[in-house]
Amino acid sequence: MEVSVEDVVMPGDVIKDILSNNKKETIVLGPGLRREADTVFICKAGVLKKRNPAIYYVDSYQKRYIPTRGENVIGIITQKAGDIFKVDIGAKEQASLSYLAFEGATKKNRPDLQVGDAVFAKLVVAIKDMEPELVCVDSQGKEKKLGVLSSDGMLFTCSLSLVRKLLNPDCPLFNMLAKNQAYEIAIGMNGRIWIKTKSVQQTIAIVNAILAAEYTYPNKMQDLCNSIEKTLLMLT
Repeated sequence: MEVSVEDVVMPGDVIKDILSNNKKETIVLGPGLRREADTVFICKAGVLKKRNPAIYYVDSYQKRYIPTRGENVIGIITQKAGDIFKVDIGAKEQASLSYLAFEGATKKNRPDLQVGDAVFAKLVVAIKDMEPELVCVDSQGKEKKLGVLSSDGMLFTCSLSLVRKLLNPDCPLFNMLAKNQAYEIAIGMNGRIWIKTKSVQQTIAIVNAILAAEYTYPNKMQDLCNSIEKTLLMLT
């Protein structure tokens, strides 16, 4: 069965004209899609989406994370094994993180990581039947926003569809919240979010807003933020 963007799709469906109509631009196939020769097949149920310029993916309610190279994830250190840290990223198997995969790390200057610490890292190896591999630096060896996350923040989980919604450039939630609230946030594509604010009350309020955003239309985001503001005023 041939389908188009915004259609409800099932495994085995075929996307029509996706390759023949886009010869001048690079096509990016995201989660839920598989290419065989000149045909693109659907491999999980959901709604077919397109993000400009030519990024296609299947949007579905999913909590089990499938590692994808280049994605940023939030992991939890579970074990120290020699020069490697084992990290739980919510996938079917744990990922590995070398102590050298941090900015400025050397054999004498190792990162001080303990079991239970949370890290914001990038997947550099994500191949089927191979252990995922993480780094906490970019291609220039700089940490930037990656690295160990403060224990002062709050870590919580959500669906992968909510993460994709929050990271969409058209999502206005964070810009609206930032007008009256100061906070730090890290969003992992594996359905984990870390947030730090000035108080416990602010943290809980923003977390509630983020979770509620999954079922809130973009034009209702301002009403959601206003309700959060009212709640905070009542608590202060």
